[in-house]
Amino acid sequence: MGVAVPLLAMGRIATTSLFALMSFMTLREFVSLTPTRRGDRLAMFLAFFVAIPFQYALTGAGWYGLFAVMLPVYGFFLLAAVSTFDGDTQHFLERVAKIQWAVIVCVYGVSHAPALLFLDIPGYDSGSGALLLYYLLIVQMSDVLQYVCGKLFGRHKVAPVLSPNKTWEGLLGGGALATALGAALHPFTPYSMEQAALMALAVVVTGFFGGLVLSAVKRSLGAKDWGYSIPGHGACSTAWTRWRSRPPSSFT
Repeated sequence: MGVAVPLLAMGRIATTSLFALMSFMTLREFVSLTPTRRGDRLAMFLAFFVAIPFQYALTGAGWYGLFAVMLPVYGFFLLAAVSTFDGDTQHFLERVAKIQWAVIVCVYGVSHAPALLFLDIPGYDSGSGALLLYYLLIVQMSDVLQYVCGKLFGRHKVAPVLSPNKTWEGLLGGGALATALGAALHPFTPYSMEQAALMALAVVVTGFFGGLVLSAVKRSLGAKDWGYSIPGHGACSTAWTRWRSRPPSSFT
């Protein structure tokens, strides 16, 4: 958020470039946790140096039709096709699926954030970045509020194996607060208060299940967290743990 605000003030191109860089870093993080073979080199080259610039060029051009289908349709088949060139069939399906998944999550998914700046909404200036900031804030606050509510009131685990820190109390309490925050911020969006509340609720629910999915992916890869390329990821958890572990005398 601290980086996004000044870049939004610089305009759409700077903001889109920031998210392109984020896609590169997150894709690098994902791929670094995934064993690859020589036969994957061409597919990985296309993922980093063709998929990312082309997808974000479509974002900036406002070519929504191709933007929406290029990676999940054409990219999906192209990555599989080029992976056959080396003739390496060992764990072929697993290897290709990992690269496809990485591209969809890290490139296609992330590129939808700056695409908000290019929406044509009658009576609303999407280029100001207010709508993008709105969603970024709801995503961040939903995560923080669920964590805090879970730590304060959490008793019942949602998914003990996938994410031991997630509780029903955290989900419901933090989700309700994030939804209320989204409704309160509706003047900065093209939505009514009711619509903003529904959009915030959708962010809470999809973000929660998205977190569980990525936790499952992370654990299947044997990784502890996703924070190697972007230091500070999970800082809320770390800060809370340090705060709780301080001796009473340190508060005076």
